Amino acid sequence: MHKQGRPHVLQTTSSVADVQAALSGLHARERTLSTRLEALLGPYAELKRDLVRLDSPRAVLGTQLIAARSVSHSILADAAGTAGRLSGRVRALDLEKSRVEDALRVVEQVAELKACVAGVVGSMGAPQDWEAAAGYIARAGRIPDNIVRSGFANAVVPTIEVPDMPSTTLETARESLCGLFLREFEKAGQDGDDGRATRFFKLFPLIGRGDVGLDAYGRYVCQGVVSAARGVLKEGMVAAGARKDGSFYVNAFIKLFGHIAQIIDNHGGLVERHYGMGKMVRVIDKLQLEADAQGGVIIDLWSDEKQVDRKLTEVRSYPFSFLVRSFLPPQKASAGNSSINGEDEGINIKDVDTLLSEVAAILRQWSLYSQFIARKYTNPHTPEPTPLAVPDVLARSNLQRKLSDKLIIPYNLMSTFFLRGSIEKALQLDEAPRGLSWSIDKPIDSTPPYIISAVDDVMYIVNVVLQRAISTSQREIVSSVIPATARVLSSDFVGMLQRKIDDGADAIVQGGASPDKVITLIVLISSLEIANEYLARIISSLLATPADHQPNSTANTAPPALEDLFPFENDVIFVTKTLQTLSTSFISATTTLRNNAIQILFNHVMKPCLRAVLIETFRNADYCTLLEAENDDDEEHHVETARRFEHGWDGLVKPIARIMAPKPFAILHEMAAQYLSRVLEKRVWSYAGRATAHGAIRMERDIGDIVGVVTRVNYNLRESFSKTMQILMVANMEEDEWEELRAEEGEDGMSWVLGEEEKKRARDLVRG
Repeated sequence: MHKQGRPHVLQTTSSVADVQAALSGLHARERTLSTRLEALLGPYAELKRDLVRLDSPRAVLGTQLIAARSVSHSILADAAGTAGRLSGRVRALDLEKSRVEDALRVVEQVAELKACVAGVVGSMGAPQDWEAAAGYIARAGRIPDNIVRSGFANAVVPTIEVPDMPSTTLETARESLCGLFLREFEKAGQDGDDGRATRFFKLFPLIGRGDVGLDAYGRYVCQGVVSAARGVLKEGMVAAGARKDGSFYVNAFIKLFGHIAQIIDNHGGLVERHYGMGKMVRVIDKLQLEADAQGGVIIDLWSDEKQVDRKLTEVRSYPFSFLVRSFLPPQKASAGNSSINGEDEGINIKDVDTLLSEVAAILRQWSLYSQFIARKYTNPHTPEPTPLAVPDVLARSNLQRKLSDKLIIPYNLMSTFFLRGSIEKALQLDEAPRGLSWSIDKPIDSTPPYIISAVDDVMYIVNVVLQRAISTSQREIVSSVIPATARVLSSDFVGMLQRKIDDGADAIVQGGASPDKVITLIVLISSLEIANEYLARIISSLLATPADHQPNSTANTAPPALEDLFPFENDVIFVTKTLQTLSTSFISATTTLRNNAIQILFNHVMKPCLRAVLIETFRNADYCTLLEAENDDDEEHHVETARRFEHGWDGLVKPIARIMAPKPFAILHEMAAQYLSRVLEKRVWSYAGRATAHGAIRMERDIGDIVGVVTRVNYNLRESFSKTMQILMVANMEEDEWEELRAEEGEDGMSWVLGEEEKKRARDLVRG
């Protein structure tokens, strides 16, 4: 059928010829379809023959399958049944065996229990062999409790001599032995018989009363601590003079905690060997309570003897009269002299220094003891290196709180007072270096660096304060003392130097730059620089690791590293940052003040003198006169120009260089070089269009010699004059040289500081 809507070809024919043509097409299509169908049916016949051939093996295999199933049902089924029965029998035998073994094990354990009960009772009888009795109880303790309390044991173990149940007998024996051991241990402790005390101490864990033994042992060692503390105090009372030197209570504290640490160290092995790892901490808990009590007594006695509360009152009310007066305007300062100079300000700084040293020694001993205890509480399997953690026994220690109230807080107050008082005294006794002279020919008697004496004194005190604060190993002290040191240095020391520099600068501006005033300002500038260097060395020494010290320094002389002094948590990081902050703040303040003072020295002393030197140098210089050629007079003029500058420069710079510290002098020298470069550049440009060719050459030689004089100490300063020298070089070039240089521009040649317009101006410097 043709598709709907599409007429068949025969329906569209209109003639016989069309019908014949359509019929021919249909015949051709039929032949094509027949050919394709034959091609598809060709392999089917062969496939059918293969299927017929497979039917024969199929019949044979079916027969064999039936035979195999018959064999399986007739033979293998019986074997499988037999195997199942055998497996069941084996499992039953295994169950029987395990039950027999369990029963045998119970019998053996009950037999062991019976032997232990008999042994305990027998040992506690006439022989009174306490070690054997404890050993029998320890053996019984390894028997499971369900066996001890089982009906079988209750039926078998009791005898006529020991009729009670085994659990009751053993518990009664434990209680009896525990009481006996405790009495004997305490009696041995009272008698001072350490061997006998050790004998009974080792028996407590065998009878399952380890906690009782540890508590008794803690009381025993605490008695030793009390005796040791009383002995030390009694010795001090007998030797009455021992307290006069201030070392009595410090030594008593050190001996007490050294004795406690020795007890823990010597007895820890015994405790852990018989009681197990980590059991010593229970004894330490007991010991710490006694350490708190005895240490607190020593601290209280020390505080009363030294009258610390009274000294704190005096420290808080100390007026620092000299410092206050120094920062007052001159009129008010002179008016207050009469009322302040004769005032007795009471407290002696040396006494405060002694107190601080004693507190530092006590706190250092406490820190060492704390580190020792913390390591005892540290898990031995903790990977190294791991910062120590403060154990609870120390964190909740009453002595720790007492040390904070009676030592740390007073130390922080007195340390700040000691620093301020020492700085005040150093500034009060301050002296300038003697024998300084502006004349190069006059020798200087003193040795460099030429600084005020207060710098050495103040930095020595700062070193003492910082070293002592670090030596305490107390974070609370470091967090107070070091920032206080930064504040005091900034307000008192740097403030006083700033006041002196301002006064010196005012004197120079108003009264002229006399040699004495200039020397005073130079000494103050050098003092700031050396103070910087001193403090940097102090901080570097405190932050140094053992590897940073000199190879020839011994372990006894090299200071301990911060990691050893501050092993807890992140203390060492905090201390390091605090020290670095002190160094940064002080150096920043002093550097700013130093640079300002150098600027004052340059503006009001050096710059006017340099102007005068340049005026004298170029007094007879003539670069505009037309000369035929260089002659002797011209050479003499050049030599005279260079000589005049060198004479003026040396007369200005050499007196400063031999007095001023090297670093600030280098800064001043660079300022002078930069100033001269600007002045000389301006002078060169002033000859634009007026200089003769020969005059430009003379100018280049003269200025080149001036640059050589200025930079002979520091050749790197020649860069400051690069622009001026390039102007003169371009001006004095022949036309062919200039063209050749321009042609090489952009290649690896000279580095220009002149712009294109400046090069063009330089070529026009010489008049045509």
